[in-house]
Amino acid sequence: MKKSVYYDRGHFEMEPMEKFVIEEGEVLIKMNVCGLCGTDIHKAIDKTVQPPITLGHEIAGEIIEVGAGVTEFHVGDRIFVAHHVPCFTCTYCKRGHYSLCPQFKATNVDPGGFSEYIRVPALHVKHTMGKLPDDISDEAGAMVEPLACCLHGFDLISMKPGDQVLILGSGQIGCLQVQLANHFLADQVIVSDVNPYRLEKAKEVGASHTIHANETDVLEKVAELTNGHGADIVIISAGVSHLLEQAMHCVARGGTVLVFAPFAKMDTTIPAYRFFEDEISIVGAYSSTPYNYTTALELLKKGVIDMEKMVTHRFPLSRLGEAIELAHDTTKEVLKVLIVPDESR
Repeated sequence: MKKSVYYDRGHFEMEPMEKFVIEEGEVLIKMNVCGLCGTDIHKAIDKTVQPPITLGHEIAGEIIEVGAGVTEFHVGDRIFVAHHVPCFTCTYCKRGHYSLCPQFKATNVDPGGFSEYIRVPALHVKHTMGKLPDDISDEAGAMVEPLACCLHGFDLISMKPGDQVLILGSGQIGCLQVQLANHFLADQVIVSDVNPYRLEKAKEVGASHTIHANETDVLEKVAELTNGHGADIVIISAGVSHLLEQAMHCVARGGTVLVFAPFAKMDTTIPAYRFFEDEISIVGAYSSTPYNYTTALELLKKGVIDMEKMVTHRFPLSRLGEAIELAHDTTKEVLKVLIVPDESR
């Protein structure tokens, strides 16, 4: 049993794992697929985590051992599992802000998704793990968690049928949001980015219009496409701080800006007068909640989300560092990267 351990940018080591002791309520799974998330890339490239650590949390696998008291899952079940669990009882949880719960980030699978085998704690078995039906692939199962994150964001913006939607950033999350916006009956979904390949992928998954932000004035183009109305919903899906200012100029009166990406540094200004004069709202969305997973699974099962058009690369676990560098390179034709065990290659 081995895991990929992060030490520094470009420095990952495949290291042996000690045999797990599975306690009451826990399960042991064999990782079949783990998606490479933008936050994994950010942590590894920008060194925002303390090494040594095993990253990864978009997990699909197969149960190989169950602990005492586990009755809903059995050896051989194919499952998805997410990495954080709220307490459901604190002030934040009672207000519906589950991802702000102090317990949320303190919980995790052991050691992380980029590992051949993973111990799933009892809390996760109870609240963030689910069975994959026969008609859902392991690769689709690895998309449950990121899709659930997107659903959490959509829960916060009160999108209405016929809305004009603008998505700033056409990476893996942006492409999921394109499909969700169409599912929730957007009139049109406009996507901007600086990467031509990713803009093409956005079109493939249903974007009405795409804007190359280095070649076209985004504000002018959005005004043209919406007949001067602006976008009712603007979603920031790239961690670039100036996009907040751009979003504030593109959003329609009475509209909402959803911040769905971390800003490393806020060095931008925004037209603050619009809050009062135009009743603009800005909301943020971090991670997912346990109440989003069933919906995410059903959307994948019913083909609302076409994840096969998004997956561009598959790397064995031993080449995780290479996969991260590729995914980080905005000049490459890459969108969604999946990590699989070495023996499956």
